[in-house]
Amino acid sequence: MIIQIDYPFRFDNRFRTASAGYADHIREMIEQLLMTDPGERVNRPDFGGGLRQMVFAPNSPELAAALQFTVRAAVQEYLSDLIEVQDLAVTSSDSTLTVALQYTIRATHEKKTEQFVRPL
Repeated sequence: MIIQIDYPFRFDNRFRTASAGYADHIREMIEQLLMTDPGERVNRPDFGGGLRQMVFAPNSPELAAALQFTVRAAVQEYLSDLIEVQDLAVTSSDSTLTVALQYTIRATHEKKTEQFVRPL
């Protein structure tokens, strides 16, 4: 079993660095990718899904469709060696943007479904 450092970094109840299982670590990596704005990382100007930028954007189905292509490209570029994307859908409803991702972890062949919700 592979143990990784938990994100966000914190200490556990034994005052040691908190750890996460492999599947949780993959989910945290996806979340970091989605919430990072392109241009935010040094030496990786194209890294990120840019969901945080959408807080100030008008919410519409067109925005969700454009974001779906951007997010899919980012996930495939940076995480394709770890996961295989089965389905990715971005929906906008009222003042909420939802990214639904179905994927398979390549190392364990475990299928996961995650939702990342961002209020706009």
